[in-house]
Amino acid sequence: MKIIVFTHPPFLEHKSMHRYAHMLGEGMKKRGHKVSYWTASPLFFKIPVSGALKKWLSYVDQYIVFPLLLKYRMRRNDEHTLYVFTDHALGPWIPAVAHKPHVVHCHDFMAQFSAEGKFVENAVGWSGRQFQSLIRRGFNKGRHFISISEKTQSDLHFFLSEKAPITSKMIHNGLNPIFKPHSQLDARIRLTVRTGIDMMDGYLLHVGGNQWYKNRQGVIEIYNTWRKSARWPLPLLLFGSKPNKALSDCYEKSPYKRDIHFISGMPDCVIHLAYAGASLLLFPSYSEGFGWPVIEAMGSGCMVLTTDEETLRVVCSDAAFLIPVRPQLPEDIEQWAEFAAHIVSRVLAFSDSERTQVIERGFANVKRFDAEAKLNEIEEIYKTIVNIPTT
Repeated sequence: MKIIVFTHPPFLEHKSMHRYAHMLGEGMKKRGHKVSYWTASPLFFKIPVSGALKKWLSYVDQYIVFPLLLKYRMRRNDEHTLYVFTDHALGPWIPAVAHKPHVVHCHDFMAQFSAEGKFVENAVGWSGRQFQSLIRRGFNKGRHFISISEKTQSDLHFFLSEKAPITSKMIHNGLNPIFKPHSQLDARIRLTVRTGIDMMDGYLLHVGGNQWYKNRQGVIEIYNTWRKSARWPLPLLLFGSKPNKALSDCYEKSPYKRDIHFISGMPDCVIHLAYAGASLLLFPSYSEGFGWPVIEAMGSGCMVLTTDEETLRVVCSDAAFLIPVRPQLPEDIEQWAEFAAHIVSRVLAFSDSERTQVIERGFANVKRFDAEAKLNEIEEIYKTIVNIPTT
């Protein structure tokens, strides 16, 4: 089978999506399929400007130039080529191949819900609402979908206003096998040498980007509250995107900022060490389509504190410590942070046997997310779709 994998442009910050696209493409190559990756190139984006204009130039590359090239490139493919969109946010490209065998992978619809005003934490302006409308009109032309969670599948059906899909399957993400058990001591030694930060007594960890729903400010709020009464001052490491202004402001106000460290641009092998060496992962997300870091942490032997939110509750099963979603009122936020800090203190005080029990529950849980098994399921769906007559 010939498979064309559509990905987000590499000049945009979509690291998790790039990783997902690579997992799909290389997984299908391993199964004997011919795979090509298609995406927009940075033509106008290369113009030396900054700010909002840079974003609009990226839109020119993605939604004007690339669709024109797409029509030309498609002429070389036969009728049994399968077009795979690795994210429904690539919706504006979908109408061009809607009459051919295709499938759209769906991750989360928080941007769509934000544009409709569901999340007060993420107000969206007029241009943002128009952009999400463009994406929604695009993926509504799709006929075959694979969602990464039950919630994502339900949200997809909510937004599919034109026609019921021919195919709508749910397959959880598979865990990258690099995230496996590793010596905690060795991980701390290697990270200490690499970063120059003393991690030998342990540290609290967060992994994620600056998307509003990741609630990185909430991570610092929990840390600040925990440090007020902490018996041992462990540092906080935030792996992922460089902090945006809101997060930087939160950091600057922290009385413990000398022990808060932002670490960006690290490969998966280093992130694996970060999980393996951590005392606890803090992941108080508002909402998730799936929640990669929680299973990556569990697979690496790290205990997890996360949000009692629908998707995360399903993904974590009984292997994580759950806290409520961060509230909005300042007085409620303080109570929320105090509750979370209490859980942090309790978990960090576990005996070796208690800690081992929690980690073993995590290892048992991640067996549900075997990457090869998930890729086999996806391949079977691909084979079925490519043989469905198109109209």
